[in-house]
Amino acid sequence: MRIGLNLVRFVPGDMGGMETYFRNLLGHLQQLDQANDYWLLCDERYAGSFELQNSSFRLKPWNYTRPSWRWFARGVLRNALGVDILRPAFNRLELDLVHHPFSFLNPTGTRIPSVLTFHDAQHEFFPEFFSPFDLRQRRQFYRRSAEEATRIIAISAHVKADLVERYGISPDKIDVVHNGCSPAYRIIADAAALETLRRRCGLDRPFLYYPAATWPHKNHQTLLAALKLLRERHGFDGQLVLTGIAKQSQGAIEAEIARLGLSDAVRILGYLPYEDLPGLYNLARLLVFPSRFEGFGIPLVEAMASGCPVACSSATSIPEVVGEAGLFFDPDSAEEMAEKVWRLWTDEGLRGDLRARGLRRAGLFGLDSMAQGTLRVYEKAAGRAHDD
Repeated sequence: MRIGLNLVRFVPGDMGGMETYFRNLLGHLQQLDQANDYWLLCDERYAGSFELQNSSFRLKPWNYTRPSWRWFARGVLRNALGVDILRPAFNRLELDLVHHPFSFLNPTGTRIPSVLTFHDAQHEFFPEFFSPFDLRQRRQFYRRSAEEATRIIAISAHVKADLVERYGISPDKIDVVHNGCSPAYRIIADAAALETLRRRCGLDRPFLYYPAATWPHKNHQTLLAALKLLRERHGFDGQLVLTGIAKQSQGAIEAEIARLGLSDAVRILGYLPYEDLPGLYNLARLLVFPSRFEGFGIPLVEAMASGCPVACSSATSIPEVVGEAGLFFDPDSAEEMAEKVWRLWTDEGLRGDLRARGLRRAGLFGLDSMAQGTLRVYEKAAGRAHDD
């Protein structure tokens, strides 16, 4: 087969977990698949963002990403006339299949069989977390894309259930293929390398770790309220370390840190290179993950694979991913969050138990399983295999 990987909307460093998902998938498909040919349909500015080691994977640069004249012309014609100039461009491609990895078909209405990776329908539950533009885009394209796609990859059973319940998609059309975790996330024995990272990041105290872009659903503000309780009630003298892309809640989070008097207890490191993240999981005493909504939650697996104990929200897909390897709390209760974090922070035996459970659990989410599952969906979409 000749398979197109649709990266028209790909912007490196700005997509959070979806970027991690795609990079992991691309890397492992190159190792696993020697039978098919792939075209990466990407913006010419970002063509150098992909490490290609398999000669069957080739770049086909486009220029439909903001800002560009094609992006502008496409938007004007779509809004004024309902005409998408990208659709005939896609239809001219000699492809057997296009994989759209970022939750919606872009463009819709093509003749080529399609696989859609659907990450979440968060806007159906928390519309207030989105700007008017983003909410309009999601409402315009997500349901239509799910209805039109030949096959859908749901990254969790939770996402599949939302597609069935909210959009009325047949469950027979949806395959659950869990996200895979890079083998870079592991227990690191190199104490000197870890100490170098600790000094470079200015981490001079034991710390809780939360890697998350500052989107509203990531729930940083309830975490800060829990941190305040930990300090007032238990004399917590560790740090909370935050990493991730600065998004729309960044200013509010920084203001809340100052308002609560937590400036000396919170260290914001921002967006870090991927190669630093395994070390941070190894250095942390525990991962705290208070998110209100996740389609999957890859940091949970990264932490477990790195031997970092997990205290996490009980919402959406998170229990599906963590299983019995974490300590759960209500993400809307700062009291319960503080209680569970303090228990794990102070109980070395519990941390050891969850560390062992987490290492076993992380083994369920390998890149090989994700890539093989994706290839099976490609075969189904192209009509070359029967449904399981």
